[in-house]
Amino acid sequence: WAILHVILETTLSFRALLKKPGKLMKSRWFPMDNPRLKMGLYFHFIHFGDSSSRLKIIILAGDSTSNYSSSVETIADKLGYRAGIVKHVAGDENTDTVISTADLVIYGSFLEEHSFPDILLKAMCFEKPIIAPDLPTIRKYVSDRVNGYLFPKEDTRVLTQIMSQMVSNGKLSLIAHNAASIGKRTAKNLMVSESIEGYASLLEKILMLPSEVAVPQAAKDIPLKLKAEWQWHLFEGIGDTHPPNKTNLKFLDKIEKQLNHTNGEYSTALTASNDTFVYTIWEDQKYTDMASMRKRREDEELKDRTDQPRGTWDEVYRNARRPDRSLHERDEGELERTGQPLCIYEPYFGVGTWPFLHHTSLYRGLGLSTKGRRPGADDVDAPSRLPLLNNGYFRDVLGEYGAFFAIANRIDRIHKNAWIGFQSWRATARMRSLSKTAEKSLLDSIEARRHGDTLYFWVRLDTDPRNPSKQDFWSFCDTINAGNCQLAFSEALKHMYGIKHNLSSLPPMPSDEGTWSVMHSWVLPTKSFMEFVMFSRMFVDALDAQFHDDHQKAGRCYLSLSKDKHCYSRLLELLVNVWAYHSARRIVYVDPETGFMQEQHRLKGRRGQMWIKWFQYSTLKSMDEDLAEEADSDQPRRRWLWPSTGEIFWQGTYEKERNLRNKEKEKKRQQSKDKIQRMRKRTHQRTLGKYVKPLADEANSTVPAAELLRVL
Repeated sequence: WAILHVILETTLSFRALLKKPGKLMKSRWFPMDNPRLKMGLYFHFIHFGDSSSRLKIIILAGDSTSNYSSSVETIADKLGYRAGIVKHVAGDENTDTVISTADLVIYGSFLEEHSFPDILLKAMCFEKPIIAPDLPTIRKYVSDRVNGYLFPKEDTRVLTQIMSQMVSNGKLSLIAHNAASIGKRTAKNLMVSESIEGYASLLEKILMLPSEVAVPQAAKDIPLKLKAEWQWHLFEGIGDTHPPNKTNLKFLDKIEKQLNHTNGEYSTALTASNDTFVYTIWEDQKYTDMASMRKRREDEELKDRTDQPRGTWDEVYRNARRPDRSLHERDEGELERTGQPLCIYEPYFGVGTWPFLHHTSLYRGLGLSTKGRRPGADDVDAPSRLPLLNNGYFRDVLGEYGAFFAIANRIDRIHKNAWIGFQSWRATARMRSLSKTAEKSLLDSIEARRHGDTLYFWVRLDTDPRNPSKQDFWSFCDTINAGNCQLAFSEALKHMYGIKHNLSSLPPMPSDEGTWSVMHSWVLPTKSFMEFVMFSRMFVDALDAQFHDDHQKAGRCYLSLSKDKHCYSRLLELLVNVWAYHSARRIVYVDPETGFMQEQHRLKGRRGQMWIKWFQYSTLKSMDEDLAEEADSDQPRRRWLWPSTGEIFWQGTYEKERNLRNKEKEKKRQQSKDKIQRMRKRTHQRTLGKYVKPLADEANSTVPAAELLRVL
């Protein structure tokens, strides 16, 4: 018969008590000095006549380096136990073997634990009856007299009563076996709810879900069925991985040591025999290097002494400019993009998206944040082009739309191609990106001007995983926006166009003649792209006026069922379709694998359905100029998103620039006049004397006198 008395989480005070047995017997940590407990254990002890099956108490505590064993033996001797009955086992040894050989486990620590004790969990897994103090952490999972037994830490006499109930005639009673069996089932699914809810809440905080992903339920809303027990059936497909045989491992270790020893001796002998040869080679190389260095120095000295032809001034100037040009060499990808008609930008955020970005000259990365950019890549820094993206709120709520605004802001400084495109890294992750064949087909169509002013796209709405039931455009938009897409779109149009009455209808988007684009993967002429951005800036400003206050303060957005920092980014994902359809652009689908092109929603079938007056360029341009004039002239103090999304340009800007240039010219002209005036008024030094030329008679009279002097 063996009883395992488990003591865990020993403190420094407990270690001190172990070194002082006199105090330990009075301590609550090890209440074996209790007369009733001693009598109870002794009562069970006398039922074992055979010495080989006598009562044994194994105390699991401390570590192997401490002097616990002698202290435990001293305590047992003073309590009246014969030698060999009480045994100490260090806690850092193989506890599984000790627990598996025990018949009963008593947990003797009264410390308030943060989690369920590991020793009790192991004992329950081994189907051993457990006795533990009535602590909150233990009481949460152990029901008294159901899957274990609990005793109050203030009254240890209950422990003696529990022992009497669990042991009968030298054997475990039936209730002890039942408690152990139930405890094993409890241990199998212990802490399932806490683990699942904990990991779910952790994922909610660390995962940044993309805008098109449906937000999962909160951790507290997980069904009880999933939290009641572990889903072990999910691991049935994994084969058993038996550990390798220890005997084989020892044999391999022995062979490896022998080989290493033999190779070491051989390498030592080989090195000793080759030392002379290696030293000779090193000496020869040293002399060769010294001779080469001496000859190089002499050549340089002779070169400086001889006259060298300097060439023409053009050659000298060209040689002087060569180092400067080498410092500003452009990337090969940039040089290749200069001569091609199309450049596709791939917006990304964070290091995790790097594997889904392309590296060819047709593509160019666009980092939505200054951090997490690819080193050495010719990527565009979006926040430097559009300071609005430095604000984390707008970077999240706009999503990849922030990339559109960043490129469109002074586009002539960065984009030189006739066509512009965008491709989401998520399209590459879903194997929906353009293949080499599709890229060639798209470029050929653009160069041949086969379709004119066209929106090319290659990620279809009807094959999107979020649309398994093949819904139409507005139904799908409602599905991914909590059923409020049409309401938000209608309110945005009313605010954008200044409509006072209720908008009874939305722009029609029929799905019977084709499909639509999703995931921001499309190509447009650069001129048309700027027109689309003009429309988008006003539409986004209307959405911001509608959602900003409630969304930023409370985190709530009625386009999502839960708190969502992306808010209306899923609605913006579909906006390019509305603009292209109602501005009379052709819409062509490009198969991402084969490059086969198919026109969607042909222009002839759109007659009578397009809202051309709402989306034509003249209307949008006049609205844009009105907003620019208001922002430039009035400078309203209210919070207004539109001026921060791009350039502010209207007719008055020309006049301001012309007036500014005229003022600069007038200023320079006045400075020149002032300089001339100062030069004229500058004081000059007066002459000290004046040279008088002698008369001709006086000059001739001096000649005979000079000759007379020469004769004399």
